[in-house]
Amino acid sequence: MARRRLPERLRHAAAAIAMAGALWGGSPVQAQQSQLPLTGAGGDPQTAVAQSRTSDQVSVTNGGSIQSSLGPYGDPFGYRAYLAERGITYVVTYIGEGLADVRGGLRRGATYGGRLDTSLDVDLDKLAGWSGARFHTDFFQINGHGLSRKFVDNLTTVSGIEALSATRLFELWVEQRLFDDKLSLKVGQISADTEFAIAQSAVVFLNAGFGWPNIGAVVLPSGGPIYPLATPAIRAKYVPDEHLSFQAGLFNGDSAGVPALGDVTDPQRRNPSGTSFRVNDPALVIAEVAYAYSIANDAKGLPGTATLGGWHHFGQFDSPRFDSVGGRLLADPQASGFARRFRGDDGIYAILDQTIYRDPDHDDQGASVFLRVSATPSDRNLVSFYLDTGIAYKGLFPDRPNDTIGLGLLYSKISSAARGYDRDLIFLGQGTGPVRSSEAVLELTYQAEIVPGLTVQPDFQYVMRPGGGLADEQGTRLRNAAVFGLRTTINY
Repeated sequence: MARRRLPERLRHAAAAIAMAGALWGGSPVQAQQSQLPLTGAGGDPQTAVAQSRTSDQVSVTNGGSIQSSLGPYGDPFGYRAYLAERGITYVVTYIGEGLADVRGGLRRGATYGGRLDTSLDVDLDKLAGWSGARFHTDFFQINGHGLSRKFVDNLTTVSGIEALSATRLFELWVEQRLFDDKLSLKVGQISADTEFAIAQSAVVFLNAGFGWPNIGAVVLPSGGPIYPLATPAIRAKYVPDEHLSFQAGLFNGDSAGVPALGDVTDPQRRNPSGTSFRVNDPALVIAEVAYAYSIANDAKGLPGTATLGGWHHFGQFDSPRFDSVGGRLLADPQASGFARRFRGDDGIYAILDQTIYRDPDHDDQGASVFLRVSATPSDRNLVSFYLDTGIAYKGLFPDRPNDTIGLGLLYSKISSAARGYDRDLIFLGQGTGPVRSSEAVLELTYQAEIVPGLTVQPDFQYVMRPGGGLADEQGTRLRNAAVFGLRTTINY
């Protein structure tokens, strides 16, 4: 009896995985003669055909609105259309998710968390005749508890919406576009993870590391100017043509401020409402250049984006290993207990986002891959190297054209100085181990669009060596954690 053939989309998926291997080996991939819309995450050209419909990243707005499915009830009394005609638009998004640690980590358990995001955009040209200007603000109402904080104790937070329960201001800025929109200047309270280091193919995943490279969230003061703590900043972006963009940002370097002596409260508690508007902390500078290729209709290859960026923080950073007096080891009982301080810290990152297969009959369906790497100096940081990579496929099943499936991997390497501190504790009899090494997370997710603006997303994550290999109260390394989750997103 003849064997049944795989469904056509599944055979395409297998071909896409094979093409991924060819891509990293440098072999050419033939393109379809079409062009993707310019609606990528972060505002750059969309070169990842598998960018998901909804995401916890506020820079992603390509999922449509549930308003279209509600008929006349989608815009009661026509107020929304009335405001839009005058340049005032708003978006309300609710993300609710249940997560459960069924094995490993600190302990087993389950949580529910939710985030209501209300954003307002005002076209100041339409409203007030201010040519090229736009106003934007976001407010969050965050509720529930975080699984990473209470149960897993890992470096790369399981969910991108995890935060302490609060009602807080997020972003608040004005943007001015000049020279036929080639140059834009943004001033106000800004989040770096809506502007910089965005991998378009990665926005489907739940783990926060796929949003902002987790190395920055670990080593920068108060976690850096990222969700849920934006900070006053100035951002300039220059786009000479559709392929190339340059941007740089000057941020206040600590969104919550240095805690007082003996105060170890969470940064989110030091800035509970998002209205601290700190401007006197040492600055953080971020710069990035991105090149989008093969986006023309007659391009010979499939579209992709290559990005190179870096940051410098002007503050002071502690050594994870050495004392400030005489270069003693911090693990030495005779040490002063004050770490050696370094002036400034740096980080670099590079991103490759690449479409590897596009459905011949549907320009917005196919497979995309991404690779993102980042590094910081080992002598003053807990994590010195970070990598995430993965593949996403949109429209795998013929009757589910807007569904997206993704498989991703994150890896965080503990710095040599931090590993040395662990060894010093053991050598000097101050501890029994283990020595931290690295943390890795594997995530498999499937985002199903029920109607435009409404998605349901089952998710699985396997966390290897939580915290880089932290020990529990008995001194035993935390077991690998298995996490199951279900997220629902409603966008109006």
